[in-house]
Amino acid sequence: MTHSFANIVRFNGKIILVKDMNDNNLKFCREELEMTQSELGLVFGVTGSTVSGWENAHDTMPLPKLVKFSNLYHYSLDYVTGLSRENDYSIIDKLDKNKIGCKLRKIRNDLGLTQQEIADECMISQTTYSNYETGQYLVTSLVLYTICKKHKISIDELLK
Repeated sequence: MTHSFANIVRFNGKIILVKDMNDNNLKFCREELEMTQSELGLVFGVTGSTVSGWENAHDTMPLPKLVKFSNLYHYSLDYVTGLSRENDYSIIDKLDKNKIGCKLRKIRNDLGLTQQEIADECMISQTTYSNYETGQYLVTSLVLYTICKKHKISIDELLK
């Protein structure tokens, strides 16, 4: 999926993107830093239009870039993604896909959910979700956001 920070729902068997601009604080943070989209794009090696896509929920900011933004400019991931109105920044040292996978598995087990149920919530395959839990792949920003928003979990805490 290429959409982030938006509500994605199924309606009559079709996937519908419902933008929720209140959830995405990336634009607010960038403007607070007095940076243009092009200037922020230079920091990440992307175009200004890519940054625009991230800000307007037309594209997903990759998790490593989201963490880099958070660390460079001292914004919490929960704040940038709109999960929190408070900027309780703390550094995320390294994205360890195995450690993150173990935390995802623990959260799922604590919630009493199956991999299939979490995968359905995120609209991905069970195999893909399993690959996140086993550390085969780094979880995407959208999947992480979806899980954390639905179950009221801090992205910052999950990634520490």
